[in-house]
Amino acid sequence: MKYSATVLRRIGGLITAAGLTVLLAGCDVGATFDGFGWPQGGITAQSKQMYDLWIGSVVAALAVGVFVWGLIFWCVARYRKRSSQAELPLQTRFNLPIEVLYTVLPFLVVSVLFFYTAKVQTEVNRVSANPDVTVEVVGFKWNWQFNYLSGPTPEGVTPTPVATVTGTSEVIPILVVPVGKTIRFEETSRDVIHSFWVPELLFKRDVFPGNVRNVFEVRIEEEGRYVGRCAELCGTYHSMMNFEVVAVSAAEYDTFLTQLKAGKSVQDALVSIGEAPLATKTQPFPTKRDA
Repeated sequence: MKYSATVLRRIGGLITAAGLTVLLAGCDVGATFDGFGWPQGGITAQSKQMYDLWIGSVVAALAVGVFVWGLIFWCVARYRKRSSQAELPLQTRFNLPIEVLYTVLPFLVVSVLFFYTAKVQTEVNRVSANPDVTVEVVGFKWNWQFNYLSGPTPEGVTPTPVATVTGTSEVIPILVVPVGKTIRFEETSRDVIHSFWVPELLFKRDVFPGNVRNVFEVRIEEEGRYVGRCAELCGTYHSMMNFEVVAVSAAEYDTFLTQLKAGKSVQDALVSIGEAPLATKTQPFPTKRDA
C-alpha cells in the first residue's frame, strides 16, 4: 500500500514533536524523574557532565520509543482487519521515502549520541599539565596512603611527597583537598588490584600494582565530608578498606598542608582548620579488625 502525502506529513509531525521534546527537555526532566536511575549528588564538574549526558540519552531513547510505539499502535488501529473486509489490503513491496526515513533517522540519532559521548568522555579523562594539587594514592592490604606531591610525577620517576597521610587498623585515613581547584590523583598499589571510589565523584579508577599509574583529575565544587571505599574485591578486609575525603576552602587546605609539613599529626592539622579530627562518614562499615 502506498503511503499518502497526509500520512507522511503525520509521520513528519511526530518526528518533529520527538525532536522538540529532546531539545526542550533539560536537566529539570532528570530532576523530576529522580535522574532516571542515575545517582544524585555529584560534587564535581565531571560528574555533572556525565549526568547531563545520561539525561540526554534517556530523553532521546524515550522520544524514539514513543515515536516507534506510536507508529505500531497507529498501524494496528488503522489497518486492522474488519469483519466486512474480504481480502487483505494491497501489499506494497517498498516505499522509498519510508525506507530513507528509517535508514537516515537512526543514523542521525546514533551520530548525535556518539558525538556527545566522545565529547564528555574526553573532558572527564582530560588531565592538565599543571594541576593545582597532586596526590599519590597508594593502596595496600587493607588501607590507604595519600602522598601530597609538589607536582605531577614524570614517567619512570619515584615521587617524593611533601606530606603523607597513612591509614591504620585503628584510624581511618583522611584526604583533605581544596574545592574549586584541579586535583590530580596518581594511583598505584603495593600488592593487589584495589579501586579508589568516592560515590559522590560518580567516578572510580582501579589501583594497579607495579609500574602502572592510573591518573585522573577532578574539580570538587562543594565543601563537605565524603566517604571513600575500595571497590575491587582485594582480600579478607576489603569491606573495611575505607577512607574519607574532606573538601575545604583553598585557604583551609593551605593551612592543613602547612601543619602537616611542620610535623603536626593529621588530627591536629584537621583541628587547626576547624574540622573533626577523625572520620565521620564511614559508617556502617568500621575499619578496626577485631577478628
